[in-house]
Amino acid sequence: MLSIIAIVIACFFAMNIGASGTAAAMGPAYGSGALPRKRVAMLLVGIFAFCGALAGGEVVRTIGSGIISPEIVDVELVVIILTAACLSLFIANLIGIPLSTSEVVVGAIVGAGIAYQSLYFETLLVIVMFWVIVPVVAFTLALAVGTLIRSGERKYTFLKGKGRWRKPLVILLIISGCMEAFAAGMNNVANAIGPLVGAGVIGIQEGILLGGAFVALGAIVLGGKVLETNGKRITSLSLLQGSAVSGIGGTLVIIASIFGLPVPLTQVTTSAIIGMGTVERGFRLWQKNILKQIIKVWVVSPVFSLVLSYLLVLLFRKSDYYSLFMLLSVFIATVGTYSLYKSVQQERRTTYDDGAGI
Repeated sequence: MLSIIAIVIACFFAMNIGASGTAAAMGPAYGSGALPRKRVAMLLVGIFAFCGALAGGEVVRTIGSGIISPEIVDVELVVIILTAACLSLFIANLIGIPLSTSEVVVGAIVGAGIAYQSLYFETLLVIVMFWVIVPVVAFTLALAVGTLIRSGERKYTFLKGKGRWRKPLVILLIISGCMEAFAAGMNNVANAIGPLVGAGVIGIQEGILLGGAFVALGAIVLGGKVLETNGKRITSLSLLQGSAVSGIGGTLVIIASIFGLPVPLTQVTTSAIIGMGTVERGFRLWQKNILKQIIKVWVVSPVFSLVLSYLLVLLFRKSDYYSLFMLLSVFIATVGTYSLYKSVQQERRTTYDDGAGI
């Protein structure tokens, strides 16, 4: 029975991965107008994400047994890990924020590992380092390539996709987006089915097929909001700029996948979009509220899934109600203190605005 529950949760998680991670891969094509129909963009993402999943075995092995000891992984723990990760991702999808599935699932696995004091810190350190390095590399490359593109578009007007040159540039952009969707499937499907493989619930090949199918389904059915965020709400892109963004993101993620590293695809793509937008609009782009919101979610999401997974282990596996009570008390105290601080600040502003201050 628990095995069935674990598989159902993993499939639902895979659908949310399709919405959050792989739908963002076609954001540049949609945002630049190369694919004006959202449904067509989401369908292409689904197809190529499924194809990429078939080549994602190395990342599955890392997620399944490379972060915590396989000895503590059983079906019940897998249910806890997937539930914590899935809840974090589902909340982000509801508000339309492109969230890294790698971060939430690794955070949930780490939370379980902390509860059992069984973590492979060396592997975790490498993964976290690449979470930082790869988006920074994506931003830097996009900034450099974007500068060249802007110079070229000013000098050669056909690079802007005018007249008979528009069709070849549209095709290039769509191909680049499909490559990034392939990379998404190659890297992100492991986040849903890796824990199942680690617990021996399902084999690698069967898990890849199942996970790939549900990731594709999620991209097609649930990916609209995230596609809108990455394509339109961050910055507008020309056809050539969009091709560069998808090409940079897809290449970096495929390289990481070959080495079995779960990297934040959505962060890589969004960082490249920000780098390209910085070329056009300068650092004024960084003042947009949507960027601040995305960065906050990136920071909070792995910690949230880690804490949630840890609490669920304490509650359902260890029955350690004392530690659970202390953690909840710390959480309530933190939230209460922050809320009180905001209330005091608001009261001060109101007092000064009314002229009733000292």
